[in-house]
This record gives sequence, structure tokens and C-alpha cells, in this order.
Amino acid sequence: MKIAFYGSSLVSAYWNGAATYYRGLLRALAEKGYDITFYEPDVYDRQKNRDIEPPEWCKVVVYEGTVEALKSVAAKAGEADVVVKASGVGFEDDLLLEEVLRAARPCALKIFWDVDAPATLAELRAAPDHPMRRALFAIDLVLTYGGGDPVVNAYRALGARDCIPIYNALDPMTHHPIAPDARFTAELGFLGNRLPDREARVEHFFLEPANRLQSASFLLGGSGWQDKPMAPNVNYIGHVSTRDHNAFNVTPKAVLNISREGMAENGFSPATRVFEAAGAGACLITDFWEGIDLFLRPDEEVLVARDGQDVADILAGLTTERAQVMGQKALTRVLADHTYASRAVTVDAIFRTHAARQMETAE
Repeated sequence: MKIAFYGSSLVSAYWNGAATYYRGLLRALAEKGYDITFYEPDVYDRQKNRDIEPPEWCKVVVYEGTVEALKSVAAKAGEADVVVKASGVGFEDDLLLEEVLRAARPCALKIFWDVDAPATLAELRAAPDHPMRRALFAIDLVLTYGGGDPVVNAYRALGARDCIPIYNALDPMTHHPIAPDARFTAELGFLGNRLPDREARVEHFFLEPANRLQSASFLLGGSGWQDKPMAPNVNYIGHVSTRDHNAFNVTPKAVLNISREGMAENGFSPATRVFEAAGAGACLITDFWEGIDLFLRPDEEVLVARDGQDVADILAGLTTERAQVMGQKALTRVLADHTYASRAVTVDAIFRTHAARQMETAE
């Protein structure tokens, strides 16, 4: 089957946290025989900050950030068996969804893939006339990369025919243990871009513990933090290419996951970073969110902090030996239960079920 996937970017993770999710899942689907074309706009300097070149398992079409170019690539949806419009593409998202749905064949499976469901749902609740509300009636299925029952129920209440979470996972070919790198030496590392719905939580869970533990070294990676006041023991290194994520995760004694506000409140939304860190064998500390135990066992495979004081206390009492043991246990768990290969089994079944229904209807 042919998939036309319209997303933010496959080749660049620059201001694009969904990149590794797309790569892991689409690679796994390609290994199952899907013919995939990924359409992405040339916006936000992403093409100037590529992490990878177009892979052999997926054709990548980069189009200009113009309405004319958007309509041209949207027309290609008519050639696909499965048409996916992701959230947060970054250029005229509502128009792109409209054009893609118009071009898609009636028998094609039409999917809205939401990689930031809490934000999307908040936007829809605030705008009764939002174009997405009307589009839900033309979409066959909403897939999300997290959210659990709260997100599923919310989408169904808005008119979606169905909503199924396809959670983040590990791509072992990309994220795996390597030797430590002195560039990333620290007691605690955090990697994440500066975003409005994350900044206060980063202050609370990362910058405040750094102030409390002046003798410990903290490492901050990600875009946008250059003018943020921080303690002298915080080493800010800016954007970290995905090719350096393994080294960033394995070198500090521990790494920290901080959920965006909406995802923390909603729960059941493990960030990509959780699986990347575990896949590298890192000792992971995460802020608390409902549903953590569905993915990693607290105190055995992951350390959980409910506030900044918890982070400081955990770090102060964490030995190198315990950190290494926890990292190995997390690695074992994600390899067993949370790889993109296993997620792709679910997605493949969804696609094939729809195809079978279409054949029955045609007969």
C-alpha cells in the first residue's frame, strides 16, 4: 500500500520534536512493505538544520512554504491508499488538511495524526467554528502519539469516528548505548526546546534544583534558552543534533524528562525522550504524569519526581552504581515492550482492516 504522509519534517529535528517519532514508526512500516512518501514544507530553517538526508526507506518531498506549492503536493494524496495529515506541519495547516481531504480518493484511508493532542484539543474547545471540527466528519480515523482514554474520549465527543493512541517508542537502530562523550559530562542533563507550555516546568524541575545543588553540574540542551537566567553550574550547549542524542543520554549520571504542561495534566503521554534515553541505557528521572507505570516501573526502571525538590533529593542520593543498574533495566524493558516495530504491528493491522472493509464494500 502507498502512504502519503504530510508532516512537519522527517529529515530535520530542528524545532521539530516529532521527527524521531516519524522516523521510527515510518521506518518500521516501510519494513512491512509500505511505499511511503513524506511531504514537508521548507519553513523555520529546518532544511538548513537537517539531521539526516532522505532515507532509502521513504521518499521525502520538500515543498516551498507557499499556497501554490502546498496545493501541488496536496494533490498527490489522490495517488495513495493511506493519506495522513499530521498536526503541527507549520505552514497553513488548516488549508493543507482541506486540500489533502479533497484530493484523497473515496476508498483511501484518511487519517489525522495528532502529535500534540492536548494542544489541539484545547484549540478545538476554544473555537466552535474551527475548520478541524468540520474535517473530523470526513476523516476516517484520528491517531495520536499519546493521551490514553482522556484524549480518545475527547476526540470522540468532538465527532471523530474513532481515535487510537500510537505511543512513542524506541528505534534501536537510532538510539542505543554508546561510549560516554566528555562534551556532555554532568550530574544531570535535560534536552528540550524552550516552549511556552514547558518553560515554567523547566524552571521548577531543572533550574531550581540546579540552584539548590551548586556543587553539582547540570547540562541543558535545546533551542531558545540562550537568554534564560540560570545558575553558573548549568552548562547550556544550545541545539543538540539527533546524531548526538545517544552521547547526551549516556554521559551524565542521569537525564531528566520534563513533560509539556498539557501532556503532564492529561497523562498517558510519554515523550519521545523517555524512550530515547531508556534505549541508550540512561538513568532516567521523569516528572510525574498519570500512566507512567504502563511504560516503565517507577523506582526500578525510572525515577519519578513530583517537584523540583524531589529532583534535587533524587540526584543528591543517586550513586553511579544505582544509575547504571536502572539504565540497564530501562533498556531491557523498552527493547522488550516499546519498540517502533511493535507499534507498527498495531498500525499495520489498522490499515489492513480498513482495506478489507473497502474490498467488502466494493463487492
